Amino acid sequence: MSKSAVLALIALTLAGCHGASRSAPPPISAAEYERHIATLSSDEFEGRKPGTAGERKTVDYLVAEFKKLGLAPGNGDSYLQQVPIVEITAGSDAAFALGDTALQYGPDMVIWTKRIVPDVSITDSPLVFVGHGVVAPEYGWNDYAGIDMRGKTAVILINDPGFATNDAKLFRGRAMTYYGRWTYKFEEAARQGAAAAIIIHDDKPAAYGWGTVQTSWTGPQLDTVSADGNAGRVAIEGWITRAAGDALLRANGRSYDELLIAASQPGFKPIPLAQKASGTLRNLIRRSSSPNVVGLLKGSKRPDEYVVYMAHWDHLGKSLARGGDNIFNGALDNATGTAGLLTIAKAFSESKRRPERSVVFLAVTLEESGLLGSAFYVQNPIFPLNKTVAALNMDAITWGGPTRDVSVVGYGASELEPYLERAAAKQDRVLREEPTPENGFFYRSDHFNFAKVGVPALYFKLGIEDREKGAEWAKAKAAEFTALHYHKPSDEFRPGTDLRGGVQDLELLFDVGATLAREKRFPNWYATSEFRAARDRSMSTAR
Repeated sequence: MSKSAVLALIALTLAGCHGASRSAPPPISAAEYERHIATLSSDEFEGRKPGTAGERKTVDYLVAEFKKLGLAPGNGDSYLQQVPIVEITAGSDAAFALGDTALQYGPDMVIWTKRIVPDVSITDSPLVFVGHGVVAPEYGWNDYAGIDMRGKTAVILINDPGFATNDAKLFRGRAMTYYGRWTYKFEEAARQGAAAAIIIHDDKPAAYGWGTVQTSWTGPQLDTVSADGNAGRVAIEGWITRAAGDALLRANGRSYDELLIAASQPGFKPIPLAQKASGTLRNLIRRSSSPNVVGLLKGSKRPDEYVVYMAHWDHLGKSLARGGDNIFNGALDNATGTAGLLTIAKAFSESKRRPERSVVFLAVTLEESGLLGSAFYVQNPIFPLNKTVAALNMDAITWGGPTRDVSVVGYGASELEPYLERAAAKQDRVLREEPTPENGFFYRSDHFNFAKVGVPALYFKLGIEDREKGAEWAKAKAAEFTALHYHKPSDEFRPGTDLRGGVQDLELLFDVGATLAREKRFPNWYATSEFRAARDRSMSTAR
């Protein structure tokens, strides 16, 4: 045992002998945590897809638990904030061709439209290879320089130039920026006036395999409802496999690997291709709404200031096209985070020391559809954003035992990290940068929407230095989950699953939130963060 561990053990022992119960926080209940995970990821909840019977069961469960814990309704006299949504289901006869090559829906390509229309098509749209599809003035980068994209189809690489070159001087090196996210690439193509936008999939820079594309973007697709019916989006969005992309580029005398290198160099210019794209989609459209679920523990001294805990309750539901097990239970993703939200709420409700600031427990919908529930919340905030101290996010709390470290997603971003560092020290743990910043996890969960409007956000994972089995074992387990279970029916909860590390992380989250709820200070983003300006603007209006 290390010297620091010995000292920590002595301190705990002495605390127990001298009435530490008066000041010690209530324990995080491992039994409650396990109960919630098992319930929310059971077949009875049908994969928790918005707009289904599984949604109703999930929402009813969350509201009942909030009431049981004595939390007040967070949205006036209601626990629900309804998010207007539209469900668009592309027909199985979706067609897409690159020149004379017709691609098969599913094995070769997956396409959709965000436009709320019964059918959409493009015919003989000139193809343009636009590299990473990035326009980033702060990096001196414009992949669309010198070309008019109106009526054309953009062919785009996933991730950004820094990852492709492993050059720390390009963007943020291997750490993905928002420019590397697939969502950004479609948004930018629309801003450029493109008719369609197609991303070439590649496992490593995407951080998931083609199977994830097939399960995530086929079947009913959900989106929020815009005033113009999403007419500002390109007509057709989608992915093609790397093999299909390579074949297209080779037909133009260049390979995928060759153009990946070329497109990752400063000064890259878009390359018109010889082929044209044609595609058709017929849509089944259904309008509805899905709720964010909000509970409130009102502060004793500064109830108009808020610490937000958040987790997304939704997952992928059921696939009627699959044989055998067709329920995407979403145990790790994200029954764990939702269970953590309820478990931390229980710890606050049982605490003898009521928080001075209000604590909000926000279970958001439609994360799996593009962070839509949290996006709607920040566009329609129940609590003022300039009075929101921090957003503490729980998404896919890892299975496993205690670790020596804490993996901070987006490490080095905000003044929330010293709070986490102090809490981790009590567990004899240290903070580290996430092991795969190139995967862009900071931009792939709901805290990102809070960050975009300036609210300091914290998102971390169980570390990789497992105290009992070592770092290599932990890395292998994480890789195994991504390859075999992520967004698949096999993401199920099994009795006996090791939840000790997750419970430790919930203790950290409780510690950080409880500390923030006792203070008067408003932490900010560090000066180097791209979100600092938004927070400064927001706080200037508060003053």
